[in-house]
Amino acid sequence: MNSSLPKLLQHVFSVYSFHCSYSSFSVAVVHQIAKAFHHNNFSFYNSSSIPKLQPAHLGPVIFQLRSNPTSALRFFEWAENSHGLRHPVQSFCGIAHVLLRHRMFDPATLVFDRMVRQFRNLEVLGEFHGTFRIYGSNPSTVYSFLLHCYCRNGMADRAIETFAWMSEMGVLISHCVASKMLDLLIDSDRIDVILENYEEMCKGLGVYEFVFNSFLNRGEAEKGLNFHWALVERGLVPKVVDCNKILKGLCMGNQIDIASEFFDMMVSSGPCPNLVTFSTLINAYCKKLILDEAFNLYNLMIEKGIVPDLVIYSILINGLFRVGKFEEGNSLLSMALARGVKMDVVIFSSIMDAYVRVGDLGKAIEIYTRMLKEGISPNVVTYSILINGLCQNCHVLEACGVFGQILKHGLEPSMLTYSSLIDGFCNSENLRDGLGLYGIMLREGHVPDVVVCSVLINGLSRQGLMDEALRFFFQAVKRGLTLNSYMFNTLIDGCFKLKRARDGVKMYTLMGMFKVIPDVVTYTVLVRGLAEQGKLDGALALFFQLLKKGFSPDCIIYCTLIDGFCKKRDLAAGLQIFKLMRSNGMFPDICIYNVLINMFFKEGCLKRALELFREIIKHGLEPDIVTYNTMICGYCSLKMFSKAIKLFEVLKCGQIKPNAITFTILIDAYCKDVRMDEAMLIFSSMLEKGPKPNILTYSSLIDGYFKTENTESGFVLYEKMLGDKISPNIISYSILIDGLCKKGLINEASLAFQCAIGRQLLPDVIAYGILIRGYCKVGRLAEAMMLYDRMLVNGIMPDDLLQKALAEYGLQNGQAKNCVLN
Repeated sequence: MNSSLPKLLQHVFSVYSFHCSYSSFSVAVVHQIAKAFHHNNFSFYNSSSIPKLQPAHLGPVIFQLRSNPTSALRFFEWAENSHGLRHPVQSFCGIAHVLLRHRMFDPATLVFDRMVRQFRNLEVLGEFHGTFRIYGSNPSTVYSFLLHCYCRNGMADRAIETFAWMSEMGVLISHCVASKMLDLLIDSDRIDVILENYEEMCKGLGVYEFVFNSFLNRGEAEKGLNFHWALVERGLVPKVVDCNKILKGLCMGNQIDIASEFFDMMVSSGPCPNLVTFSTLINAYCKKLILDEAFNLYNLMIEKGIVPDLVIYSILINGLFRVGKFEEGNSLLSMALARGVKMDVVIFSSIMDAYVRVGDLGKAIEIYTRMLKEGISPNVVTYSILINGLCQNCHVLEACGVFGQILKHGLEPSMLTYSSLIDGFCNSENLRDGLGLYGIMLREGHVPDVVVCSVLINGLSRQGLMDEALRFFFQAVKRGLTLNSYMFNTLIDGCFKLKRARDGVKMYTLMGMFKVIPDVVTYTVLVRGLAEQGKLDGALALFFQLLKKGFSPDCIIYCTLIDGFCKKRDLAAGLQIFKLMRSNGMFPDICIYNVLINMFFKEGCLKRALELFREIIKHGLEPDIVTYNTMICGYCSLKMFSKAIKLFEVLKCGQIKPNAITFTILIDAYCKDVRMDEAMLIFSSMLEKGPKPNILTYSSLIDGYFKTENTESGFVLYEKMLGDKISPNIISYSILIDGLCKKGLINEASLAFQCAIGRQLLPDVIAYGILIRGYCKVGRLAEAMMLYDRMLVNGIMPDDLLQKALAEYGLQNGQAKNCVLN
């Protein structure tokens, strides 16, 4: 070799084993080419004076360009593209070293992929190893790169060899590359390699957790368990911490059966479960409400000498309260306290919440008092639960006191606190204070959530303040509140209850604008609202829209439609809906049977009504009081009093007892049939044994007396009703006015009419008609027409009976006007 070469370049030439004479290819030319590429001398690239390159000459040029990886890569590609050279493996290794030294991983990856395609079965690891001294590369970087590339190309054997070499040389493997290798070995079903190199692999990665989780992610839990068993057989027992992580993952992934099997494996073969292991699996069982298994584990841990801590007791106590085993939960709480376990505010709050949910405020307060005795200070959650319980039981004043305690102790009220107290105000019809607290919440900088806003909207809607409810809703929208279907359902329901169907439909349309998806409740409210207003075509259209969208209508929707058609005396349509309900796999509930039985009686179809009643028993449904009342009322409407009384007597002997409505149905039927003695016997029974008569009971009897011209008894009964502190309604006033008119006491009748208005009762066409006819009978036609005009101004249209009466007395159009003028 030429002694005039620099020592380092001499070594390079010797490594690359040149097989050419230096007369044809000198060091000067190497420098010249390297310099040209270093300075981007493009004219030199195309010069014909360059000696012919040979593959063995490429390494020294790449080495010369090692400080400029871009130029080295350009030369590498130029030599191949312009001179048609096929790069030897040494060139690939050289350019890879240069690129990796400068952390140019993407170009280096492309070079490696080309090398793999060109030298698929060639051993390149040794070539890379032999050039470390020349390029001064970082072994960890180069070997990790090689390992990563082998894994990416699915070359498992080469990857294993590289890993073995790295282990032998003590080269660290990065976490990322180790993960790639493990993925490759798992995909290739080379678990044996992982087991053989387990201890070495664990130096760079949590191999156990990685492999087990990989199997779980692939849905191959059995292989994960086998892997665990294989490690234990080799004496490589995993750490309990790693096993606990696997167990937690299984429980969180709802794979409790596999978690249980894995736990059993730990118990039998190791590692020994610790407190965390038990608490993890006990928690999973309690969340699934499998308390028997949870307590089996609890007993096992005690057998093994593991002392349960606060977490274990909290999980078990919470589980017992969730399934309604309050007594057992309290016993376990007492046991924990007796064993010196210091319970925290979380578990006491949880127990209080359980009692509040079932409406047992007294027990919730007992637990609260016990917590204070244990020296545990309540937090805002505790106070909020207490406020919620107090408000649910109408103790709003006491709830305000608890709210004051929150502020006194410097705690920040939560959304639950505000929503519970505001709901309490709304339920006690104290909207003013509810809105006041809402204002305080805003001033304190709290952003009201959908729960708080829904509570207030519901409160406003229930009191018929729909304009205020809608205004509040749009203000909340303006503040950016995230809306939900519950809020819209509340507003839609409120609109329909006030017969503002158009506004209700508008709110339904707005749901689409705000991208809130209507639920079954939305459609139920809409269908019910439209049906109650007699708009059955619209209700039916929404019903089929509900079916088209894939919802399953509940019994309430079917019952609403059937009831709507029955009220319109369209029994055929109602029966079609009944048939459709059954064909859709929905079994009718007792409410639907009640509606149909009532309709059959109204249509005089006794046989069909009785068939349905027998069908109820046949299908195992329990007739309710409405069913019996409907049957009794039906018998009475067909004058079948003996059947009605027989069923009434059966009802008195059964579990379901007659209520005030049952008695009133019979009393009303006897009164209409002018059988006042029988009616009074039943009424006397009510006074003696209960239930207490209601306004309808008295109204039926008074009406019966007036129709039999026994007005004195009617007035006596009316006075008794007032004495029993039963406030008359517009029906009872109408009956009274009718009785007074029949007796010729028109001034008293007029006074009773004004009294009804003074009580905020709205007279209907029947009340107006009775008094107008009364005026006409005594010749006070002008007053009759004035009352008639007042009725029209109030938006009440005359019925056929009233128009006939007016015609009888010549009070029509112009005649009426003249009468008034005279």
